[in-house]
Amino acid sequence: TNPGFVVRITQAGLDYAHQQGISVLEKELAQLKLPDISGDFRIRHVGKVHYEISRLDLRSFHLPYSRITLVPNVGLQVAISNAFAEVDGDWRVKIHFIRDHGSFDLKVENIYIKINLKLGSDASGKPTIDTSDCNTRISNVRVLFSGKFGWLYNLFHSAIESRFRKILENEVCRNVVNSVRSELQPYLQTLPVTARIDAMTGTAGIDYSLVAPPTVTAQSLDVDLKGEFFSLEHRSTVPFPPLVLTLPPDHDRMVYFGASSYFFNTAGFAYHTAGVLVFEITDSMIPKDIDFHLNTSTFSAFVPQLEMMYPNMMMKLRLSAPSTPFLNIGPEGLSLKPVVDIQAYAILPDSSLAPLFLLSLVSNVSAVINMKSSHIAGNLNVGRYGGGAVQGGGWGDTSVRTLQSIMNIVASSILLPRLNERLEKGFPLPLPDRIQLYNTLVQFHQ
Repeated sequence: TNPGFVVRITQAGLDYAHQQGISVLEKELAQLKLPDISGDFRIRHVGKVHYEISRLDLRSFHLPYSRITLVPNVGLQVAISNAFAEVDGDWRVKIHFIRDHGSFDLKVENIYIKINLKLGSDASGKPTIDTSDCNTRISNVRVLFSGKFGWLYNLFHSAIESRFRKILENEVCRNVVNSVRSELQPYLQTLPVTARIDAMTGTAGIDYSLVAPPTVTAQSLDVDLKGEFFSLEHRSTVPFPPLVLTLPPDHDRMVYFGASSYFFNTAGFAYHTAGVLVFEITDSMIPKDIDFHLNTSTFSAFVPQLEMMYPNMMMKLRLSAPSTPFLNIGPEGLSLKPVVDIQAYAILPDSSLAPLFLLSLVSNVSAVINMKSSHIAGNLNVGRYGGGAVQGGGWGDTSVRTLQSIMNIVASSILLPRLNERLEKGFPLPLPDRIQLYNTLVQFHQ
């Protein structure tokens, strides 16, 4: 299935995310719980030595050098080098009738960690991540014992260092796997599959579920999302397919969002299906600085029979879209030509409505898109109405053109501000928690 919305994360974006992730991993590794160690060691001319290492405390774990790389068709790889850690604890030793105890310091240097991350998606369309491989190698472990029998400890410290090396190598990878599953995976799951929006009395949403697992190339990580507006109360099948959506081959910025006309047109379809593309205008809504009143006396200037049939009565206009408006995207921006039905009514003394005429007009609308920290917002500009037809009233061409001019005034002064107020609030972008966008740039492509 072609996506209606695409997210591209470049190497620069991954590097930024990697900085945040490494700081979390560093804190996680610093909280490693190391097991007690005990064993026997035989020394020539001395005999069997029994030792116990306990109360191990990992004072620090530093990851000074690391990098993240894209592995095409596989996922991501994180490589950490020259890491180091410090451990202290207590020791106890028994040789025949000799017993001693004390403390020790252990320095672990030149730790190399390689982590392979596999990306995917679950049944709900949320992204998934897991560790497909982890390998830890430690080059240098040094133990310094404090106690009276230093010569004795030096005889078996190499065995202790070897035990520590194996334990740390296992524990580091075990902790990495747990950290990915307990920290990174739940964080990715905060990416909204359904983003609720407050249009249509709070019953609308945007489907941001993944239509396929993420795609990894040598330059970027691309995530294909459904990108479809729908009604939360009753979801209807969109009667048109998504177009092929290909992002331009740019990789200078951290993240790119691509939306096709399908994304915007499903909004029009959802709103039209829900019956919210209907607007009523009365005389009280017309700004005071406009010398125009919505009554039969005003319209009788070019339709005399209105004043004869409904003398000096207030009127109401009901604007609606008879069909789903379709938007086009081109290098110059966004544009659409919706058909607008304008049904005029006379308001009778008992507050009932008497239909006067129905005017169908084609309007020229352009749209401007701008980005906020976590939303995509818009602004509409309505041009002059094009040709139309009138049902009822005996209108001439001059009268139709006059009404077109009136509708331009009505749209620019009443309807347009209401629409733009809603569009200015914007629609949420598919972002995980605690992510905001800065230094954004909007471009249009064919």
